[in-house]
Amino acid sequence: MANHLFYGDNLKVLRDSIGDGSVDLIYLDPPFNSNADYSYIFKDESGNHSGAQIKAFEDTWHWDDMVSGQALVEVRNSPYQNAAAMLDAMVGFLGKNPMTAYLCMMAVRLVELHRVLKPTGSLYLHCDPTASHYLKVLLDAVFGARNFKNEIVWKRTSSHNDAAQGLTRFGRAHDLVFFYSKGPKPVWNLQFSDYSREYTEKHYRSVEPETGRRYKTSDLTAAKGGGDTSYEWKGVPPPGGRFWAYSKANMAKFDEEGRIHYSKGSGVPRLKHYLDEMPGRV
Repeated sequence: MANHLFYGDNLKVLRDSIGDGSVDLIYLDPPFNSNADYSYIFKDESGNHSGAQIKAFEDTWHWDDMVSGQALVEVRNSPYQNAAAMLDAMVGFLGKNPMTAYLCMMAVRLVELHRVLKPTGSLYLHCDPTASHYLKVLLDAVFGARNFKNEIVWKRTSSHNDAAQGLTRFGRAHDLVFFYSKGPKPVWNLQFSDYSREYTEKHYRSVEPETGRRYKTSDLTAAKGGGDTSYEWKGVPPPGGRFWAYSKANMAKFDEEGRIHYSKGSGVPRLKHYLDEMPGRV
């Protein structure tokens, strides 16, 4: 279904409206169990913040057998028995408290999120260090530890000087994003951004006079030979104990394309890599 928005409890939406194996990508930014209330702040006609606000949600969780206990039962009755065993172990170890209430809320949703993903789908879960260690274990139980791809650390602010406020710890200045795939061959498209000016001026210092193209060079020799790799190129042999990295035919092709830079004096060839052919910074 293209361009479709759902409003309401995501657990109900998942169960009532989202089919098995139908979703390519999931990103979730759930509550963090931060023990804080979050409100919508309204603006007046001038665009400035007004005193009007309403509570958006309360990120404080309380163990309630009617809610947390029911979620635990639902995970136990699901096909996700590893997740059920892990959640039982957490409740047994930590007790019935706000943290395990939060984990029960998350677990019952994580099994539904896994269900709706395609075999090639991926999930990104945004959290902070409050419960990240427990969420990681739950995700391993639901998705399988082998399908864990990355823990992405996002520095969201500069270091806080919390010690000046009487706290005896370092400032908490980062969030986390856990990246999991449903199966062994997820869709994977690297995204790139432009290199910084400092990077290009440092690594792509050379400029081709004829075209104005920036480039860097790399070694054209190799430690081990194989095939047609031991020859003189325009009167220059590879250095002692080394071989050319490419065959004579490939060297001729590079030369014809203008992709070889010859060192002044020695005439040693090096391969050109043009900046405008590089994809950018991952």
